[in-house]
Amino acid sequence: MIGVIGAMKMEVEGLKALLENPETTTISGIEFVTGKLNGTEVVLAVCGVGKVFAALCAQTLCLKFPVKAILNTGVAGTLCPQLGIGDVAIARDVVQHDMDTSGLGDPVGMISGPNIIHIPAGESLVEAIRQAAGEMGLSTQTGTIATGDQFLCEAGRKEWIHQTFGAIAGEMEGGSIGQVCYTNGIPFGVIRVISDDADGNAPQDFPAFAAKAASTSVALTARVVELLGNQ
Repeated sequence: MIGVIGAMKMEVEGLKALLENPETTTISGIEFVTGKLNGTEVVLAVCGVGKVFAALCAQTLCLKFPVKAILNTGVAGTLCPQLGIGDVAIARDVVQHDMDTSGLGDPVGMISGPNIIHIPAGESLVEAIRQAAGEMGLSTQTGTIATGDQFLCEAGRKEWIHQTFGAIAGEMEGGSIGQVCYTNGIPFGVIRVISDDADGNAPQDFPAFAAKAASTSVALTARVVELLGNQ
């Protein structure tokens, strides 16, 4: 079974519409919908925005469902010139840019306990995402995706995150999902279709761009699930 998490309904509803024999279970206020997607058993969830909701959802998947991998899908802001609106950021690894115990002498971004900054995504998931994106003719970049409990809309913060972590895109869930998966020994992948430039110059019709980006992420995720199911 593959777990799929999106922060917002528009990032998951399109996948729910494709499910065969959907069944819904509600745990801690989150609806988990199981069924078959392109012949593969999946469980889908809309976690809500931010790191705590994302971690709560991911841990529930690990404890309550027999997931062999978790995909986090949705939209993000670009942090590099190589990614424009509609392009796809694929996580080679994830970081939490707002994790900071540097006052104790730690590197910025280090997660205490495992003492790690860059949490690696599952290699087979990364390759499946690349393959699916290539089949769809999407422009992609693979690299670090940065997570924090902030909607990035200021150029200085964007540049700091890019320079500090080498991040190519910024969002609010992938890093915490990655931490949960790393802790539980479950491979994960993060797919982010770029919906804005993350520096305050987002298009005036951002909702339309975000909806279009979410539609792309839904189609891409469905194909990735199919590829993983055939492995």
